[in-house]
Amino acid sequence: MGVFDAVVGPVDNALTGLFGQWNAYSTAIVTTLVVVVSYYMMNMSDPDTHPGLLARQASPSRVRQEGESATYRSRYIPESMPLTTGLNVKDAGASKWSRGRDGDLRDIWKRAVTGGSQDDGPVAGKTGRILTVLGTQNIIEHSLDDITRQINLIGQHISQQGGSRVALYLPNSIELIATLFACSFHDLTPIILPFDQPDEHVIDMLRRSAADTVVTAPGSFPFDSVVQAYPALRQLIWVVDEGNKHLDWNEVPKGMGSSVNVSTWSDILCDSPADAKTAVPERSDKQPKPIVTFWAYKSGETEEMVEFTHGNIASGIAGQLSAIPSVDRFSPSDLFLPADPLANIHTLVLTLAALYSNASVAFNSVAGGSDDIVLATQGIAPTVLVAPPAMLLKAHEEMMDKIGALPRKVIHGFQSRSLSQYGVMPGASSNDSLRPAIGTTPGKLRLVFVAERAGAGTKPLSSSVLSGMRIFTGARIVYALSAAKVAGAVTQTHVHDYRVHQDGEYSHFGCPLVCTEFMLRDQGYHMTTDSKAEGEIIVRGPCVSGGEASVGEVGKIREDYTLGYAENSG
Repeated sequence: MGVFDAVVGPVDNALTGLFGQWNAYSTAIVTTLVVVVSYYMMNMSDPDTHPGLLARQASPSRVRQEGESATYRSRYIPESMPLTTGLNVKDAGASKWSRGRDGDLRDIWKRAVTGGSQDDGPVAGKTGRILTVLGTQNIIEHSLDDITRQINLIGQHISQQGGSRVALYLPNSIELIATLFACSFHDLTPIILPFDQPDEHVIDMLRRSAADTVVTAPGSFPFDSVVQAYPALRQLIWVVDEGNKHLDWNEVPKGMGSSVNVSTWSDILCDSPADAKTAVPERSDKQPKPIVTFWAYKSGETEEMVEFTHGNIASGIAGQLSAIPSVDRFSPSDLFLPADPLANIHTLVLTLAALYSNASVAFNSVAGGSDDIVLATQGIAPTVLVAPPAMLLKAHEEMMDKIGALPRKVIHGFQSRSLSQYGVMPGASSNDSLRPAIGTTPGKLRLVFVAERAGAGTKPLSSSVLSGMRIFTGARIVYALSAAKVAGAVTQTHVHDYRVHQDGEYSHFGCPLVCTEFMLRDQGYHMTTDSKAEGEIIVRGPCVSGGEASVGEVGKIREDYTLGYAENSG
């Protein structure tokens, strides 16, 4: 008993003293500790991706040339392997072990109509919807068979009238996409012009691209000016809305005679039975004509004309699909909305990737005309959004102005910490009431793509803005660097890279896709040394027009092997 008293006695005396001094303050302190510990234990979760994958995101070559950095690739494409060239399309009856074709736009539309193959598992045979958004109430769903009919009839009409090079001067619309596919099936060259441009720019782009046919909308195309300044125009197809179909759109300006054949989209379709030409055309072995785009740099500068082969486009689509982790990839359950013009090659490639994945796609003619994310998504409930940087920047500024009270700032700080330090998307909070009403079902948006346009003269977004928009939208954000001669993206951030960096004003642009590689060429005092890698960004790959191109910006390699703008260059 003596030993027992010696051991237990002091403990008993300590407990007696502790509880003897217990008061309301003691209760409050213990309760607070229990609540804090319980909160962290209940909300603990693994990061969305392993931190090691973000610490070294690209793979450098073992050898570099003088005046250049090492060549950086995706970690999934070793230096000894070729970059991804296409979609690996397998024809019916081909062995599942055989190598498929790279594919082109004809394969994309065929898959959009027929659905995924048996290799796609539970989504095999499922197709998406194609919608046109007119305001907040009028949503038009288009039959895939009807769109195929439009593709067949429009392509046939242009060919029969002697058309060869077809300029598309349209906002985001089903007619733009249908004409693009029509050109692919009928051996025509599509020329996608940036919409809503000054008259002199439109005429200049038509002249440089040698277009003989234009598909456009009344009120936006300077017909009188074009036919006077560009006599090579031979054919014009008006895309007329329902309210103006009763007018006579076949009239040619006086003095032009019959040199321009004018028709309307609806008249071409009405000239054939409603059930005619609804089958996807048979694929010929002849390669489709290239796709011509124009890249607008700073305001007032001449747009750069670029030709993309269908191989470039297919490679860019494959790169985008491979860059998205399997749990986040496009599927028939998604509704994809391009809120950026399809004349932007990055937006176009993503839209084609969504069609190839059998996701539903919505077109809004006001895309690119407003930087308001609420207006851009009104009337529908998108799950995947392509947005311009200015739209995210404006939304972030508006949301930060709403977070004024200290409690809201504290909550926002905890959410930012969850993202940047723990790699986990934050859960619901009382700040959710401040979120912008994105779509008819706020909170459904899960993925946002945004790209910095090289050479546009705009300031890249910061990592803190991207982190804030992940909180405000509840969606993961992919930030990319796009360029005039690259189908898709030069580089883009990992879907689950939520880090906030304090070592620079701008965010990085992630790592190369499986279809690109880049290196930095010495330029002035921006050069590669033992301690840094800086220089002019040179990108290569099967998705690059011509195989290799300069991005026109000076970049640097960060310590995590991601690409960013060098100081004094962005």
